[in-house]
Amino acid sequence: MTAQAPTPFAGRARLRAALPFWLSLGLIPLAWFVAGRGGWTIALLPIATWWLFILLDALLGAEERNADPGTAEAELRWYRLVTYLWLPAQVVTLFGILAWVTRSDHLDPVGQWALFAALGILSGTIGINYSHELMHQKPRWERWLADILLAMVLYSHFRSEHLLVHHRHVGTPRDPVTARYGEGFYRFFLRVLRQSPVSAFRAEAAMQARRSRPWWHRSNPFWRYWALQGGFVLLALVLGGPWGLFLFLTQAFWAVFQLELVNYVEHYGLTRRHLGGGRYEHVLPRHSWNADHKASNWLLINLQRHSDHHYKPDRRFPLLQTYADEEAPQLPYGYPVMTLAALVPPLWRRVMNTRVRDWRARYYPDIADWRPYNRGTLPPSGGAARGA
Repeated sequence: MTAQAPTPFAGRARLRAALPFWLSLGLIPLAWFVAGRGGWTIALLPIATWWLFILLDALLGAEERNADPGTAEAELRWYRLVTYLWLPAQVVTLFGILAWVTRSDHLDPVGQWALFAALGILSGTIGINYSHELMHQKPRWERWLADILLAMVLYSHFRSEHLLVHHRHVGTPRDPVTARYGEGFYRFFLRVLRQSPVSAFRAEAAMQARRSRPWWHRSNPFWRYWALQGGFVLLALVLGGPWGLFLFLTQAFWAVFQLELVNYVEHYGLTRRHLGGGRYEHVLPRHSWNADHKASNWLLINLQRHSDHHYKPDRRFPLLQTYADEEAPQLPYGYPVMTLAALVPPLWRRVMNTRVRDWRARYYPDIADWRPYNRGTLPPSGGAARGA
């Protein structure tokens, strides 16, 4: 593991250290600007969200230092605050713009659709990512913030799927969002849309059963998910009528598209050793792709330090650690570049399949037959499956 950076001094020093992670808030005034201007300016939202950070990554390089993981909660307040502020900013922006454009004629229907597709990049890249940070925290009110953010993109089940399925079964056939070796993104996307809601509901129903309760017990969070999602659908109808609902659904789709595009990149082709009897080895840093690119980690609040997130899921984002090459596999570029590559499956396979094979040779040289892992099925024996 790389060397630790000194813990920032109190007060202003901690604020200055946290400010780069506040860059996402600059997208809010930009969203209002493009909503008023329309036309080519709508392209500024995806440009500022992805292309700008691709350029900044190229200019600024990597951040290989680690913060002290024992840093007190009180010293993280400026980091936490940005995740709290995003929720009201997103609510006001999304529904304020919805009410505005559906009551005025400065944008034609195509322009309105393009605007809300672009807004989906914000609610997916930033909103869902912040909800991911919040759902892992212990305070109940933070988990409520996560639920509200997910309800705005009609993907509330993601919290249950992520906490009860993904973190338990990552790198195994039981995890829908671990992309299989050779699986193209579009095939992965359709599979996840079909499998994840089912696996999330089954996980919550199983939890209720362990407590001797039926699935329809009031403590099942799916009741909260459905109520929040229904509330936002109703709000979109009230503000914009059927067309407003269509625009709201447009941003929700593109937000989910962004989420699953990142999910695809994070674990592509990486699997945990099968120990036999349906058991797998413990999750290690080697089971997630890691990226240290400085600017895109500012945008994504260190999501690219994904190896440590799975190793220590309850760590706040400023304390996530990075790993050397021998401990965790490294992506050649940050998520903005890698997700664009994933949109072109032949390009993705050319970039990543060699890296997956190198990863297999480094960590599991004794496994000769990877075909069951490629298919997402249980190997026939305890990991060292051999055969043609």
